[in-house]
Amino acid sequence: MTIFAPAHRGRQGPFLVTTVLFAVSFMPELVTCSAGEGARNDQPIPQRRPNVLFIAVDDMRCELGCYGASHVKSPNIDRLAASGVCFQRAYCQQAVCNPSRVSLLTGLRPDSTRVWDLVTEMRTVMPDVVTLPQHFRQNGYRSVAYGKIFHNPFPDAASWDEPTHNAEGVVAYSEENRERLAAHRRQMRASGKSQDAIDRMRGPATEIQEQPDEMNFDGRQTSDALTKMRELASGESPFFLAVGYIRPHLPFITPKPYWDLYDRASIPLAANPQMPKGMPAVAFGDRSFGGFYELRGYMDYADAPSPFDKPLTEQQQRELRHGYYASVSFVDAQVGRLLAGLDELGLTDNTIVVLWSDHGWKLGEHGGWCKQTLFELDTRAPLMMRVPGAKANESSCSALVEFVDVYPTLCELADLPVPSTLQGSSLKPLLDGTASKVKDAAFSQFPRKQNGKDYMGYAMRTERYRYVEWLDAVTGEVRARELYDHDNDSQEDVNIADAADQKDVVAQLSQQMWTTLPRPSFPHPQLRTASSSTATPSAVASRPSLTWNAAGKPIPESKPAGEYLNVTFVNHRPETAELIWLGPDGARRSYATLRENETFSIRTRPGAVWLLEMVGENNDRQLLGHFLVEAKGKALQAVIPAP
Repeated sequence: MTIFAPAHRGRQGPFLVTTVLFAVSFMPELVTCSAGEGARNDQPIPQRRPNVLFIAVDDMRCELGCYGASHVKSPNIDRLAASGVCFQRAYCQQAVCNPSRVSLLTGLRPDSTRVWDLVTEMRTVMPDVVTLPQHFRQNGYRSVAYGKIFHNPFPDAASWDEPTHNAEGVVAYSEENRERLAAHRRQMRASGKSQDAIDRMRGPATEIQEQPDEMNFDGRQTSDALTKMRELASGESPFFLAVGYIRPHLPFITPKPYWDLYDRASIPLAANPQMPKGMPAVAFGDRSFGGFYELRGYMDYADAPSPFDKPLTEQQQRELRHGYYASVSFVDAQVGRLLAGLDELGLTDNTIVVLWSDHGWKLGEHGGWCKQTLFELDTRAPLMMRVPGAKANESSCSALVEFVDVYPTLCELADLPVPSTLQGSSLKPLLDGTASKVKDAAFSQFPRKQNGKDYMGYAMRTERYRYVEWLDAVTGEVRARELYDHDNDSQEDVNIADAADQKDVVAQLSQQMWTTLPRPSFPHPQLRTASSSTATPSAVASRPSLTWNAAGKPIPESKPAGEYLNVTFVNHRPETAELIWLGPDGARRSYATLRENETFSIRTRPGAVWLLEMVGENNDRQLLGHFLVEAKGKALQAVIPAP
């Protein structure tokens, strides 16, 4: 077996590292049976459930060898794709880290998770959601995470058997660049910049590290994950091992050998650096959006021009592309180490390997950089699965698939129950070779503020078209449309939504979108925060009521399950009441304090228990009572009655 990795001396490019496979006495694919009294040696040995190696990569677009990009050096990911199924048209549900990851890991779309931004913590809006690794954990797997799986800083404790592991003792920016950043921030302060802007500013967007892989976060955590893999291999339970890489996310801080793989002068630049003809401005937002504001958060690109004005200089474009490709190759080498670890431990034949990136990325196309649009480049991302024995292995799949499909797929592959709440479709028929498609369209969305107004954009990707509607977030009216014909315009350079000869196509696609997706209510829930509801007690009075159980009644075990419901808690007591969610494991978590006649709305599931406590001046607590959520309707009220 060979692994491709860059040479760490000189500029000779890739070299081959030969790894000798060794025999292991533990065979993870079999559960052995001793031949004691009553044992029958002729009985079939039961099959152990497959392990899962779950590899998440941040900001990696479909520019790899396995996606036809011969100029990018990604031999290990290409090897994984060649041995499994490489999905050529996989789409995230929102092209930014937190919403995309929450969507994939819950199997729910952003309008269902109510996570549309980088700051909302999943458990604040869905306290009892069961995530993908949590579901595996509940069904006998040992679930362990290294690095970025959920969006930092929100590692989800309920999902894992151990706290999320993060590499220690590593070096990011060099001392020189840390000093440059400190000086830049002092200059910002002297010029009157706000403290928020100063705190947000980062060092340079690129750095060529003069240090070994092990001193980089992704390199160190790969070593740590391999150590854990050896431990898990000898355990009695199958494992769900998640490894999340932070590159090629900005800043592009990568060891020098990976930069040496590329000649900056010969790196191809974007073939379409211009804005799409006829593109509505809301598609990018208020001049600094479309992901561009992210690039401006780095000190050497703080004054980068808006793509509405002019492109970056050629030197800047080449520097960023060089750093991005070097970061991709660095992560590729780490993926190679993980795959080699499976081989060496004899785990390959009983381990499902999934590799995905949370969304795509722009590298100068349409004048843009980063993500956060509804273009194909942002919403399409790598997804590949290698399932031992799958008939479709060693093939490329062109079917339309979505990230919400990953959860039900892995459940079926591991023979676990598939939760009825999931909104994706299992890809098992594609992996089995028994179907050529599982759906007719893939959907993404993105919130946008433009000229002081709020919008929610919805995109639908069909076999031929990308169709986008930008809805007024208050009224729900369609304010702008985009239509790109991929048969004639694969780069999405011309928006033809307003063309007279496309009127029927637009009408058909709009009908298909809202027949397939549940149309949101308006004002869009994204405009309302989970911690403060605009609902008044009178506005929710007509909803079905949950039963109030005053203190003294037995508190049942919390067993949330089934479809999510919207519950609005209303406090009619003169005292302030604290609202506490009771977890299935007995854990307690405070969500709100409600003064008299205040309300709080949240999504929760039938079987969940919510406690109400009164907190005295000395922090003395008195239980007032509890609610057990019942499936009485989609929207419910939970009234804390006056004494």
